[in-house]
Order: sequence, then structure tokens, then C-alpha cells
Amino acid sequence: MTDRQAYVAFNLTDKVGFATVSELVARAGSVVAAWEAYPKKVSRTGGEVDWEGEFKQAEKYGVQIVTPADADYPRQLREAPGAPLCLYVKGDVKALAKPMIAMIGTRRATPYGLGLAGDLAFDLCKAGWGIVSGLALGIDGEAHHGALMAGGVTVGVLGSGIDRFYPPENRELAREMVKKGGAVVSEFPFGRPPDQETFPIRNHVVAALARGVVAVEAPLKSGTLITTGIAADLGRTVMAVPARVDNRMSAGCLKLIREGAILVRDADDILEAMSELLPRGIKDRGLGVGGQERDDPDTPKYSVEEALVMTHVDEDGISIDELVRETKLPVQKVNALAMSLRLKGFVRFLPGNRISLLTHRK
Repeated sequence: MTDRQAYVAFNLTDKVGFATVSELVARAGSVVAAWEAYPKKVSRTGGEVDWEGEFKQAEKYGVQIVTPADADYPRQLREAPGAPLCLYVKGDVKALAKPMIAMIGTRRATPYGLGLAGDLAFDLCKAGWGIVSGLALGIDGEAHHGALMAGGVTVGVLGSGIDRFYPPENRELAREMVKKGGAVVSEFPFGRPPDQETFPIRNHVVAALARGVVAVEAPLKSGTLITTGIAADLGRTVMAVPARVDNRMSAGCLKLIREGAILVRDADDILEAMSELLPRGIKDRGLGVGGQERDDPDTPKYSVEEALVMTHVDEDGISIDELVRETKLPVQKVNALAMSLRLKGFVRFLPGNRISLLTHRK
């Protein structure tokens, strides 16, 4: 058995994930040794763990299974907590290594949101970025379409096994993405249907693959806000598009902006926010989509009050109460600043109402 075969076997096993495998490997010395010593080799469907059959299925569907043992496993995922044990990739696996922006939003999007999602994705691809999203109806689908119109690379992450494609309405879009050099990806084994458990897991992969996440249109209770929360915890830049204050489908985006997400009016705002992560040729020109010179990318991305908080935050962490004493700011203000800094990817929340520097910020 090879390391990649052992990862596939663990991915098929009931009640086993990244954290469990990491602990087992630390004790056993290798993933193969961990599998051989693991006593509960029962699949998620209750039967035998048929990892050999999984590779046969992959060959049948023209899918590449990529694990942490493979060189093609994306660095963005490898360095993120909770990395998938497997990625089932239809298309070009190298597309997953491209610098990408996640564009996400509601399935019940307005014409305003749909048009903006397509335009933003188009402009970002023209500027050298790829687009990653969840291949859902609404904002996700329009972002993928916009990327294709620009001749760019786009990656779709499924909340189901790759052979149980959902939603079926976007199946042809997925084929076009693969045909044009992108990819469709799932971390779920063959045969796994979409359900309430799979979509939050899918959202984690979308956020982890991206360098920044843009919420285009979303209500207050939505998977979009789950994804932006994950993105903030991973140190990704969180951005949001504003709209009418009485538009229920934009209430989630307005909430994100109020809590510190970067306000996005057009692709130039995204390019400015992501300036330190732009492909070299674009960064050296110092130009946005509109050809206007951008500010110095080394300029701090936080306000004066946020800077005051940051002077007291280190890798060990500091409590909100301590920050109130040190900054002389009201507790409500400190809480709001802490949330803003979290959404911008500068700090992370710790147990005990504490915050610390986000050391793995890219």
C-alpha cells in the first residue's frame, strides 16, 4: 500500500477526518502504518472500505484523486487547518494552484447581483486571477460564467461526490469549465449525495483555495456568511459588495461591511485589497482594471483605531478586557474592532474571549 492509497482508504472510513488521521500518523510514523494499525476499518456506508474500487471508479469517470502525499495537492489547502484527505479532480489539477479569488453569494440572486458577479469575475480574470466558487445556481454560476467569458481559469467545488453532480442545471457549465482549462473538485467519495453536512465542508474548501473571498449578494442567514467566517479564520481577505439597505438579499453583505469586510464597488477595489498577492507582472505595473495607479501595496490595511488595537496584540493573545484597559476604548468598540480585524485576516479569536495575531496569514 502507498501513502496515497492509505489517504483514500481513510477518506472512505466512517468517523475519520483530517484531525484523526493527523493524530494517528503522529503516533504510527506514516499514513500507511496508521492505516494498517487502525482497528475500525468500516466505510461511511457501513460496509468494507474498498479503496481499490475507488481508484477504479476514478479511472471510469476520468477523475484524478489527489492526496497530501501528491505534489499536485494545492499548497493553499496543505497549509490550512482541516485540509481534505482527498480531492477528486475532474479537469486540470494545476488549476488549483493558480492564485484565486472566491466569489460567493445567494442562489436567489437579483439581476443586479448576477450582473455584478459576472462583471467582477471577468475583470479579475483579465487581471490575472482565477475564480473559485461552489458551482451553485445564482451568484456562483454567474461568477464561473464571467471567468469563462474572459478566457480565465475557474474552479468549482462540489458539495457532493463528483459522480452525484449537484445542481444538475449547472452540469453543462461544469463541462465548459473543464474544457477551458479549469476544474471541478470534490473531497467526497464517489456516491456521496449532497446534504446539510456536505455543503459547510464544501465551503471550507472554497475559502481555503482562495486568497480572498468576495460576498456579492447574500441574506443574513446563508452559507455565504459561513464561508466568509471560515475565510476570516484562515487569514483570507474578506470583501463584500454593498446594495440597497432595504434589499433582503444584500443584508448579509451589509453586515459584513459593518463588521470590517472591505467594501467592493468594482474589480479595482478587489485588486487594491489583494495587491500584495497579485501575480508579479500585474503588481509591478501597479495598475488596476481601469488602468489607474493604485496606492502603495505596503500601506497598512487597517484604520487608526484598529492600529491602536494591533499594537497590543501578539501571537500569545490578549483578552478583550485587557484591550479595553490598554486602549481606553469602550468594550463595544473594542469588540467591533476585533471583529473587523478578524474579517480582514489580521487576528484570530481564541477561547476565553481572547484574540491573537493570525500567524499563517499569507
